[in-house]
Amino acid sequence: MVAERALPLRHCGDGPTAKQRRGRFTMACLAALMIPVLAQAQSDPTAGSAAPPAVEAMPLGAPNAAAAGLLSADVTGLPQTLWSASDQERLATLTAALRPPVPALRSLMRTLMLAEANPPSTSTSAEAHLISRLDWLVKAGHVEEALALMEIAGHDRPGTFRRWADLNLLLGNTAQPCSVLRNQPRLSNDPALRVFCTARSGDWSRAALLLQTARTLGDVGDRKADLLERFLDSGVNDERPPLLPPVRPTPLEFRLFEALGEPLPTAPLPLAYSVLDLPGDNGWKAQIEAAERLARAGALPANRLLGLYTLRKPAASGGVWDRAKALQAFETALRRGTPDAIGPALVRLWPQMASARLLEPFASLYAEALAEHGLKARPARLARMMIFLSAGYETLSVGLDEGASAETKFLLSIARGLTPQDLPTDLPHAGAVATAFAGAAPPQVIQEQLAQGRLGESILRAIALIGSGANGNAADLTDGLAVLRSVGLEDVARRTALQLMILDAERAR
Repeated sequence: MVAERALPLRHCGDGPTAKQRRGRFTMACLAALMIPVLAQAQSDPTAGSAAPPAVEAMPLGAPNAAAAGLLSADVTGLPQTLWSASDQERLATLTAALRPPVPALRSLMRTLMLAEANPPSTSTSAEAHLISRLDWLVKAGHVEEALALMEIAGHDRPGTFRRWADLNLLLGNTAQPCSVLRNQPRLSNDPALRVFCTARSGDWSRAALLLQTARTLGDVGDRKADLLERFLDSGVNDERPPLLPPVRPTPLEFRLFEALGEPLPTAPLPLAYSVLDLPGDNGWKAQIEAAERLARAGALPANRLLGLYTLRKPAASGGVWDRAKALQAFETALRRGTPDAIGPALVRLWPQMASARLLEPFASLYAEALAEHGLKARPARLARMMIFLSAGYETLSVGLDEGASAETKFLLSIARGLTPQDLPTDLPHAGAVATAFAGAAPPQVIQEQLAQGRLGESILRAIALIGSGANGNAADLTDGLAVLRSVGLEDVARRTALQLMILDAERAR
């Protein structure tokens, strides 16, 4: 920031100038206004007693807020004691580090994070477990579900309020967090949020004073202070060089750039920002690209992605336009119902969806429809792969035995939870998967954790093992699948194995 010459207080005017009425203060006038404030702060004692200050404690929302969830035990089949016997810090570390490699495991993680279940009994903070769940949901793009979870659990503690405010700011709901902060200032010590909310209420002069105080005390960095100064005084923004956009902006910074007329593109930003392009305000291309990012992460229903692909006719070519065009041609062929048209359309569309890593959403949409058509040769194989990638793999695969290849026989065995007899040479991870479905036992350490009642933690460790297995550690893949099968998550284990083998095979082609 370029220093400005301090002006005598009279130069700021006895009454509000036109600029001040608009809530705009020059930094020179602001410095003059700050002189008596800083003098008072230096001369007054900082405490009137040596006694420790009183600490205010209050419950987090409802009495059982930390156990809140959007999915009941009746829906998930998971016990209320899912997390009770585990250590909270260990759970938080595990959750933050997980990168589920296939859609089936991403869906399982979403279920775990949204499940109603008691927090760890040894946790020293009622909100720590809830916060780790919220952070995973937001990172994975489940923005609206995270916000709904906070509405149930409450957001009347600093940790949950910050996340609730961030999500509201992200979605453009600036009034709600500012209203809550005005009534309960104890919920946040973020000076940037205070400045923003104060300005939003119309008290621009007080907002400028708050910013200068925070900057003087070192509570706000130079870069963020510069951004806030530009927000408070449009003249400052016109005089200074353009700001470089942050790599990982906070939702508040995102909204400040927008207010300055310099909106940040969402594509390079964390996944949660993709939800902002779904309404289509930034164009159809941005809308589809955001939907693809979210669908890849399992945070957008496949039907919604389909609706965007078919919204109108592509007017250009390349990338997302080629996918939309190929999918629309496939839809047309499917409506006509003739295998001679469906087969070539499927062959053209398949590599488009594979390159975008959207084969699983594609399969969930069309596997059942394709099972009804008598396709031949390569289209028939692609239709079989879609069956095995879909949620209805077990039912739809009935009747595929006749004349089946070694690859199909192996996949059928996994789909039915049977021990495979022969290993196909063209399926990655087949050996590790076969060992798991031949009755492999979970690792001894996880068996001990299960005996201690640490079910949720064991499932998280199984996901981590499968992630390691997806990167080439065959023993870890076997162990992870064995854990899922041993705790009754048979369907998840089968879908994980099928998806991992088929999707990795397609990536290798």
